[in-house]
Amino acid sequence: MRVIGHWTGGKPVEGTSGRSGPVFDPATGEQTAEVAFASAEEVDAAVQAASEAFERWSGSSLSTRAKTLFSFRELVNARTEELAGVVSDEHGKVISDARGEVQRGLEVVEFACGIPQLLKGEYSDQVSTGVDMFSYRQALGVVCGITPFNFPVMVPMWMHPIAIACGNTFVLKPSERDPSASMLIAELWAEAGLPDGVFNVVNGDKVAVDALLDHPGISAVSFVGSTPIARYVYSRGSATGKRVQALGGAKNHAVVLPDADLDFAADHVVAAAFGSAGERCMAISATVAVGEAGDALVGVLRDKGAGIRVGPGRDEQSEMGPVITRDAKQRIVGYIDRSEQSGARLALDGRGIRIAGHENGFFVGPTIIDQVTPAMEVYRDEIFGPVLSVLRAGTADEAIALINANPYGNGTALFTSSGEAARRFHRGVKVGMIGINVPIPVPMAYYSFGGWKDSLFGERRVHGPEGVSFYTRAKVVTSRWPAPKASTGASYHFPTTT
Repeated sequence: MRVIGHWTGGKPVEGTSGRSGPVFDPATGEQTAEVAFASAEEVDAAVQAASEAFERWSGSSLSTRAKTLFSFRELVNARTEELAGVVSDEHGKVISDARGEVQRGLEVVEFACGIPQLLKGEYSDQVSTGVDMFSYRQALGVVCGITPFNFPVMVPMWMHPIAIACGNTFVLKPSERDPSASMLIAELWAEAGLPDGVFNVVNGDKVAVDALLDHPGISAVSFVGSTPIARYVYSRGSATGKRVQALGGAKNHAVVLPDADLDFAADHVVAAAFGSAGERCMAISATVAVGEAGDALVGVLRDKGAGIRVGPGRDEQSEMGPVITRDAKQRIVGYIDRSEQSGARLALDGRGIRIAGHENGFFVGPTIIDQVTPAMEVYRDEIFGPVLSVLRAGTADEAIALINANPYGNGTALFTSSGEAARRFHRGVKVGMIGINVPIPVPMAYYSFGGWKDSLFGERRVHGPEGVSFYTRAKVVTSRWPAPKASTGASYHFPTTT
């Protein structure tokens, strides 16, 4: 059995805690590896390695950092197929989706390659007689990322390229369910010439997470995961004086107005609901049919959902793979069971799906549940699986009110042919990321990603300009260079400009 350890100080290290967990191939249900779970002492060793590397790396030139990032970018690009394969094998997503994940991560690396421009400060000449003022930003120190299973390449890349470009050193705690991608990324950083200790990986569970949150050597924490854990990470990390950005869960709505092209809308809603088996924080999990759009929309959704090719991720013909674990499958099926019991109607039932040759895989087929109400559990909770709930609303304003009443505010989409309706919608919804005829409105790398309400804890979102701001702190310098033997001209009143 392959054993996955950690990456500390520029090299792989074996786990010494004696604790570990299984890694599965979700398509077959078979265990493929064992991943070591770090102890607090092993986390401390990674932080110490990062701390020792910080002074040298933070003092390196912007040109040196940019060159290293460009080299890393070329290596990731050259190894895209290998990375995508690792993701597919441990996560289960289809290979085309895994390639897309690597590409979206690369876009953040490319953004970070522009760090000389991104870290340019400001300068004001002669703010007072003989006095100039300027500002710049400096790295925080050792920072860490705690990331989820659903994007083992992309989500960490929302964090570490920007953090490292800004001059920080980084400790990554990836999901223990699919850890191999992070170990490969560590190898690529080393091959790109990143100094030892600048990028480190500690695998593990809550023990490792708590050790990072409590460690006095960690200056900032970036997290993506469920809302309960995001709240926990934010509270515990902040209590120890750390800067924290914690992205939580979602219940993303797609509103379909009667004037929308139903075939177009259904195509995109189905893809957004069932791509990656619904295991995306930006997946569409609730569709709101407005007015007379309801029954016709459900019919088109059902037909398109039934045509999705479900199979193992490595099969190029597959459009949707399995969910991540057997427990996840059982939890998702339980939600579908209880939705029926609560009075909803199954327009498409994916519970009984069987994949030839992969009978022990963790598969749940596309499922569409009609006549869902806001009071039902299947609507209230983040299911994180291939389950699409359909709700009805009489008007667009009712749909907006429904979205705003939901505790999550990550992403939402509107399908319409009316510019007026679109403007009213994006101004009215209390959501951080909005798509107009775009079902998964994930911002490009040069914007920042993050929601509202229970979908984000902390002031700053990830990547983009807010990412640079999160991983640096500002200095403002007021400077005077008096002539030799000049009168001091000092005064005891509060300084003013003259």
